[in-house]
Amino acid sequence: MEDIEDIVAAAGEAPSLRLPVAAGVGLKPRRKTMARRIGDGLNSSPSSQIPGTQIIYMKTFGCSHNQSDSEYMAGQLSAFGYAVSDNPDEADLWLINTCTVKSPSQSAMDTLISKCKNVNKPLVVAGCVPQGSRDLKELEGVSVIGVQQIDRVVEVVEETLKGHEVRLLSRKTLPALDLPKVRRNKFIEILPINVGCLGACTYCKTKHARGHLGSYTVNGLVERVRTVITEGVKEIWLSSEDTGAYGRDIGANLPVLLKAIVAELPSDRSTMLRIGMTNPPFILEHLEEIAEVLRHPCVYSFLHVPVQSGSDSVLGAMNREYTVSDFRTVVDTLNRLVPGMQFATDIICGFPGETDEDFKQTVDLIKEYQFPQVHISQFYPRPGTPAARMKKVPSTIVKRRSRELTSVFESFSPYQGMEGQIEIIWITEIATDGIHLVGHTKGYIQVLVIAPDTMLGTSTKETLP
Repeated sequence: MEDIEDIVAAAGEAPSLRLPVAAGVGLKPRRKTMARRIGDGLNSSPSSQIPGTQIIYMKTFGCSHNQSDSEYMAGQLSAFGYAVSDNPDEADLWLINTCTVKSPSQSAMDTLISKCKNVNKPLVVAGCVPQGSRDLKELEGVSVIGVQQIDRVVEVVEETLKGHEVRLLSRKTLPALDLPKVRRNKFIEILPINVGCLGACTYCKTKHARGHLGSYTVNGLVERVRTVITEGVKEIWLSSEDTGAYGRDIGANLPVLLKAIVAELPSDRSTMLRIGMTNPPFILEHLEEIAEVLRHPCVYSFLHVPVQSGSDSVLGAMNREYTVSDFRTVVDTLNRLVPGMQFATDIICGFPGETDEDFKQTVDLIKEYQFPQVHISQFYPRPGTPAARMKKVPSTIVKRRSRELTSVFESFSPYQGMEGQIEIIWITEIATDGIHLVGHTKGYIQVLVIAPDTMLGTSTKETLP
């Protein structure tokens, strides 16, 4: 089946439209205790003929864009009466939002799908895996929904609960930004500014799923920013597969968008903006304008710019469309123009054809800049990508290089000399230890503080330890 309408016709049922339970429902997550009460009480065996009485378990893998998609899906399900839970045992249906970037993420998804089938629960698989690999054996017999159809998640869930297998993957316009949303953290809005990208990296499977660049309009994004600020959001994360490419399909660009958003941020610095990951090619021509935005009091002086390798020959094999010199230009220029600028970067160890000399150039680059955040990955061939057909570096060498680079990174003291400085920090979440609160400086340096929960969503001055 290609679409829900086909299933309805096959079942001989007349399509019906069910309206949300009430306007505004879904802006706050339901308490787990409520979900358990529904599952343990009179409705312990909810009828598939009574939509909206069921409990939905949601699990999200992958990037912040995926997290935003899950928040939108949770918002729509809540608006139609469903209880969204993080407890799989009490749920009537499982919804898994998947990531295809790395093999471990997809392996974890496979394990979860197997568990769901073993307990005989209805299952919906969403996200990049079904969109990019719709013929996977693991997806046989389960409902799937693609990355650009999240605004129809209620239909997919309701048909699946009736026992139908739904496959909704056809391309369409971008989902609206004003759909109901349940944020995992009520203080943080993850705002997708575009989907897809303009690149053609030889190792990347995400392009197969997210597709070519599709940007939201500046006006639409600005209106969303206005809305979330009135809802009490204290951090706005701009998210996409490549924020630097924003707008090139609609005659706009990232600096135009950033300046429009910054103009909406409260002057009291109560809401901060974080710019998402950007690849080097698409910001090189805008570095001075981006630096101006990063200096703004309401914007974190932080940028995630993946380099992936310190070797031009490896970058060429990856088809990354920039050189190490281009990457240096981005980092050096922003370091010069933005006080306290901080960077995160990514490295892939053991890309096909990477020699000892190539790897040494990568290590030397990371040693030179001593980035405070380096995300180190071993190369995993993704099925259907050009890199999967290239001659692989032996796994023992890949693992050794990954350990070596990790050891180099762990030897850094990137914040040495900052001890005793007084900085404004913005506090938005509770640490995993349940004791500290998590705050970030203007440079997005994480600071743990012991303070009451009433400090969440506020800023304060702290002496750095």
